[in-house]
Amino acid sequence: MHPMLNTAVKAARAAGKIINQGSQNLDRLTVKSKRENDFVSEIDQKAEQAIILTLLDAYPSHAILAEESGASGAAADSEYQWVIDPLDGTTNFLHDFPQYAVSIALLHKGQLSQAVIYDPVRNDLYTASRGRGAFLNERRIRVGKRDKLQDALIGTGFPYHDFTHLDAYTGMFRDLVQKTSGLRRPGSAALDLAWLAAGRTDGFFEIGLNPWDIAAGCLLVIEAGGLVSDFGGEENYLQSGNVIAGSPKIFVQLLQTIQPHVTEALRR
Repeated sequence: MHPMLNTAVKAARAAGKIINQGSQNLDRLTVKSKRENDFVSEIDQKAEQAIILTLLDAYPSHAILAEESGASGAAADSEYQWVIDPLDGTTNFLHDFPQYAVSIALLHKGQLSQAVIYDPVRNDLYTASRGRGAFLNERRIRVGKRDKLQDALIGTGFPYHDFTHLDAYTGMFRDLVQKTSGLRRPGSAALDLAWLAAGRTDGFFEIGLNPWDIAAGCLLVIEAGGLVSDFGGEENYLQSGNVIAGSPKIFVQLLQTIQPHVTEALRR
């Protein structure tokens, strides 16, 4: 395992321990609302601190982009930037709905380089290094082999605080309900992408995500043999937050089905 990936695994497991302890005392947690339908708990913050401490202890010159604390660490011109979501699926966590994960990715000169997604509920560890494949608990994973959209299971996430593109999204949803074998909305984009990489779903799409939600998951999908793009079919997904991902054949059909509903604002 790459030394930087090893450090990220250590950080993710430390965060997972904090999350599992917090899940035993949900009624005692301090929770704040960041904006409508978007919550942060003290567990998010403690988990994030544990991750950042572990990473910067090993690599003090690296930059950080984390959900709760924003950009920090070394100067912005650092070649390395860690992109961290300490608890993706906070709303699920606060409801004791067991679908949430830690997501840590490393960008090297702006390119996805290392990825860890850790599911503390199931003790599942997803890892990927660029060019070296994707793994679940050290076992190689690949995207699914289904080749027809009508047989495919597609993951998604509903818009939950910014409803600007809700009409476009419901158009996509309406078409895909009729053209697939099912749509699933478990509530953690990081895990949705990890499950796609492991072949549990065949495709995924969502509007308006943040880089920390998807950075690690996108590298997992790519290293598992899948394709990832923004809604214009380009590679601008970390910037736009609009993502389509899938096994190669399903990806193409998913993109074709979604495109008629993609507005000009969603192409950028």
